[in-house]
Amino acid sequence: MFENASKNRQLVSVAMLVSIGIGSVNAAEQPSIPTCAKKFGTLAVLEPENKWWHQYQLESPEALIKVFVSESKCFTLVDRSAAGSKAMDAERAMAASGDLRGGSNLGKGQKKAADYVIVPDIVNKNEKSGGKSMGGLLGGALGGIAGVVAGGVSMKSKTADVVLTLTDIRSSEIISTQQGHAKKTDIGWGGGGGGFMGAFAAAGASSYSNTEIGQVVTKAYADAFTKMVSDVQEAEPDAKANNVSQSVTMAKPGKMYDKPDTKGKVVRDLDPGMTLYPSGEKEGIWWKASDELGNEGWVPSTLFGLAK
Repeated sequence: MFENASKNRQLVSVAMLVSIGIGSVNAAEQPSIPTCAKKFGTLAVLEPENKWWHQYQLESPEALIKVFVSESKCFTLVDRSAAGSKAMDAERAMAASGDLRGGSNLGKGQKKAADYVIVPDIVNKNEKSGGKSMGGLLGGALGGIAGVVAGGVSMKSKTADVVLTLTDIRSSEIISTQQGHAKKTDIGWGGGGGGFMGAFAAAGASSYSNTEIGQVVTKAYADAFTKMVSDVQEAEPDAKANNVSQSVTMAKPGKMYDKPDTKGKVVRDLDPGMTLYPSGEKEGIWWKASDELGNEGWVPSTLFGLAK
């Protein structure tokens, strides 16, 4: 009985995997989005400027990657899309004009900052490769990798070579850059509307589930995203902890002391407009900071304004 139940579960599992339209009918070859045991911060998905998807009658891959991120549970998503920003601005405008109910608690300073940004692109075009291909990496972010990949999206051979770049917003450090590859023979074409692929239609990316080239691109991005999650899990980045505090400027004249006390030795005088770099060490209103010349000391934070 238990053996039959196990076989039934395996058959159901294979049927579900085939229905999502990714991979062959062999369950061992089916991709799955890896998950994280904890979230590593907030993340925004941004479109590359080259708009490569228009050439293939696909929607923006932004929606596609958002589905992957949501499934992985590695980050909290924040919406930085044009449509999302427009909707938020409209709500805030109504709040400012007094059209919303009292107590709506909607105003400035409430948007959650993104710790990371992920950009979905395709690798550079190889002039000698066949098919209808195009590409465009972000400022050559892949370096030498792009030169060894045929690359792009080929309508003729139904192949896709894509790249995902994860960047720390504060430091501009690239946390992970991964390429993904897929071809038509990787895909099971028995069905594409249900299960995981169905989530793309709901997210505004139906062409990725309804077309062959869209499913190939999806598989390629799944490949790249799986590698990226592995990178993130190994590195365990912490954008807030790993970055220095935001610089400040002197809003008022003051002095830098060698200890958090006005009775301490004066390190130097500070004029309005000067930039200081907090170390993160604090005692009450006193912040330890350094200037552009390397002088270090304590300054009352009541004299600061955020650098712009």
